[in-house]
Amino acid sequence: MKQIEELKQRFAQLTDREQKLVLLSSVVIVIGAIYFLIYAPMQASIERNRASLNSQKELLTWVTQNANRAVQLKQSGGQGDQFSGSLPQAVNQTANSSDITISRMQPQGDDIQIWVDNARFDNVLNWLQSLEKMGVQIIEADIAEGDSPGIVKIRRLRLSKL
Repeated sequence: MKQIEELKQRFAQLTDREQKLVLLSSVVIVIGAIYFLIYAPMQASIERNRASLNSQKELLTWVTQNANRAVQLKQSGGQGDQFSGSLPQAVNQTANSSDITISRMQPQGDDIQIWVDNARFDNVLNWLQSLEKMGVQIIEADIAEGDSPGIVKIRRLRLSKL
């Protein structure tokens, strides 16, 4: 309280012109602080969120448009010719032709589990379709959204020979 009293006394000792200048400066500083500490960061956050929302909307639209392809893959049910050779060999050949990099492959009896870090959604659909045409059955699939639009991560894909 003592400091506030000292400030009041100093303010009272100033001339009228100096007092108006101090008041005007105080108002400008308060307005500037409100703008730079509250309004500008809030606007930047709103713009980032708006851009993120638009990106998510684009991804949803794209996935919705391509959902029919996924349904067709599921309905095709691997009615193609049986392949000769091992399951890992067939998986590697079709992955390479579909431009998919397999990050991990683990055999489990007659089945095989596969993980892919990042791949284009279209490429994954084409890859799965070519596997099913070869007679490979998709037992289980856990696919998540990737780092950017149109990119997916295959957390776990379990395949088996028919």
